[in-house]
Amino acid sequence: MIDSKEASAALADIDDIVQRVKQSQLYELASLAALWWGVLVFAGNLVTWAWPFYARYAWPAVDILGVGGLIAIRLLTPSQVQTQTRAFDVRIVLVFALFFAFGNICTDVLGHFGPRELGAFWPIYFMLFYTLAGLWFGYAFVAIGLGIIALTLIGFFYIGAAFPLWMAFVNGGGLILGGLWMRRI
Repeated sequence: MIDSKEASAALADIDDIVQRVKQSQLYELASLAALWWGVLVFAGNLVTWAWPFYARYAWPAVDILGVGGLIAIRLLTPSQVQTQTRAFDVRIVLVFALFFAFGNICTDVLGHFGPRELGAFWPIYFMLFYTLAGLWFGYAFVAIGLGIIALTLIGFFYIGAAFPLWMAFVNGGGLILGGLWMRRI
């Protein structure tokens, strides 16, 4: 028979293992999402750099494919984290609708941002929420978010006409590297 201290220690160990498994599953899903968005954002920035006229078509396509891909990842990836909430949750769509609506109000209504400002705002805006999520879900999100924000600001102030190319590697490449890093944690 075990005493209450041993039982408490055993339960604490079990709880620690459960938390680690949940975090690893969260990182697995987040890494797939980061890789998906990284590829799309890389392509969107390359289009913006090489064919600026087509950027107005590329970015809505990136956003639609990105959100659609996230929904597919959520629905198609088996995970213990999702077993209780396997059904489609309309709140996810509402989060993205509010996210993009607020961003568009800031950039189009209040700010009237030009292409360069848009190229800096959206990655910083996305990475703000990525970094905030990291305060709850793990340091990898914080590191990736702050790193991309810092490199975006460096590029905005110091990189000239090649800023979209810089952002392809900083934002798209940063998300891809971050996604690969989270797969190893």
